[in-house]
Amino acid sequence: MASGRIVAELGRPETPEETAARKARESRQYRERKTVSNLIAALLATLIGVAVIVLAVPRPDAPIDRSVNAQQVARDAVSVLGATALVPNIQGTVNVAEVRTSADNVVAWNLGWVTPSNQFIGMMQSTNANPTWVSKQFGDTAPTGSTTIGGVDWVVTDNRTAGTEVGNARYGVTTEFVAADGSTQTVLVFGTATEAEMTRAIAAVAASILAVK
Repeated sequence: MASGRIVAELGRPETPEETAARKARESRQYRERKTVSNLIAALLATLIGVAVIVLAVPRPDAPIDRSVNAQQVARDAVSVLGATALVPNIQGTVNVAEVRTSADNVVAWNLGWVTPSNQFIGMMQSTNANPTWVSKQFGDTAPTGSTTIGGVDWVVTDNRTAGTEVGNARYGVTTEFVAADGSTQTVLVFGTATEAEMTRAIAAVAASILAVK
């Protein structure tokens, strides 16, 4: 009598051929289940990796804060500038606040704002400016007129219709004054902002100038 495994469906022991076939079938089914499990594990690992990368990348709806504490930088700038560094109250976000020295050794306090209309306004203040340096800030274009804003007389350089590339100096004004400390100072205000924003900015700079005269 055969001593193989009794199969309920057959009601008798398996033949050697049936046993071999069964084991082959079970081995194949095990490999298939293993393959599916490995695929699922690999997919989960990939999804986790993607999630980590997505979380690590800054979102467009969460803009980077590039604002600068102008008042704090201005206090440190006094010793280099040789005068009180002006920090006018201009509507917008300060994104530039530093002292720069040009190739011809003109030392200038630089401030920059991003306006509510997403345009730029800049201010430069120097105690040793010269006409060549001033002209260079406006792309070497000539002044186009004069105006009085905020109780201060300004020389106007309007490059809005100029054919040359002038960067951020699309429109700007310049003034020179003697401060209470005896220093002769030159101040430039320029930018790409709307006419209304530029006028308000120039008036704010004028108020800062009058405060140190």
